[in-house]
Amino acid sequence: ILSPDNRTYNRLLRALRCLGERGFALLKGRWRTLQHITASPSTIGDIARAALVLTHFEHNYLPEIS
Repeated sequence: ILSPDNRTYNRLLRALRCLGERGFALLKGRWRTLQHITASPSTIGDIARAALVLTHFEHNYLPEIS
């Protein structure tokens, strides 16, 4: 049996991993370009960031600028 500290750490890590995996699955499923990309890692990052911004825009997740 794990100590309470280890269980808490594992729970937090699981929660963060879940968010990352869900976000990537959303981007990959929504943007077919990301499924077949063969660009350099830096370019893939730029494309993924752009797709994330477009997805946030589509779902009205972007913060309002005042």
